[in-house]
Amino acid sequence: MNHSLPNATGVIPNDRIRVDLQLIADMVEPGTRVLDIGCGDGELLGYLTRSKNVDGRGLELSNEGVRNCVAQGLPVMQGDADRDLGDYPDGAFDYAILSQTLQATNRPKQVLTELLRIGQKAIVSFPNFGHWRARFDLMFRGRMPQNPNLPIMWYETPNIHFCTVRDFVTLCDECGFKIERSMVLNEGGSKVSLDSHSRLANFFGNQALFMLSK
Repeated sequence: MNHSLPNATGVIPNDRIRVDLQLIADMVEPGTRVLDIGCGDGELLGYLTRSKNVDGRGLELSNEGVRNCVAQGLPVMQGDADRDLGDYPDGAFDYAILSQTLQATNRPKQVLTELLRIGQKAIVSFPNFGHWRARFDLMFRGRMPQNPNLPIMWYETPNIHFCTVRDFVTLCDECGFKIERSMVLNEGGSKVSLDSHSRLANFFGNQALFMLSK
């Protein structure tokens, strides 16, 4: 029987999650209030609850995702980032997390504004449409990109608002959002040692991860 206890960093040994989700989890302080929007099957929310003792809540659109979360005992409600964030009071959470979901929203700018209304900080990740492979697919193959982060064919994908890292940084500047931390990730979800504001990051980063505040 495994009786693993948290180590000095508050993390339970051998409690593994996807690499990019681990990078998000590393940004979250233990014991804080967290809302995970588009939480899917609850992988990140469950990890934060177990390993960082957060007061976590989830919002998920799919019936299957909600069922999987509830089966794990996670407090997840069915809801939509475009419609339902307005139901939460100002400053209800320390962190509002939107992982790989921004590009599927109808109004990304409004969603980001809502994240920073209900959360002291917002943690946002998204696929970078400026990645070299996406450019190659469009320029030389004449096809919409398809890769592990964008696995669904263009005619079935829920993604409707793609952006590049530079697009996102520009939007943050226009809205007055403060970028507290940022990084770009490779195709395996690991951090790339590049300044996320640079042209190289926009070219080589497969995904991007930002922590924002007002």
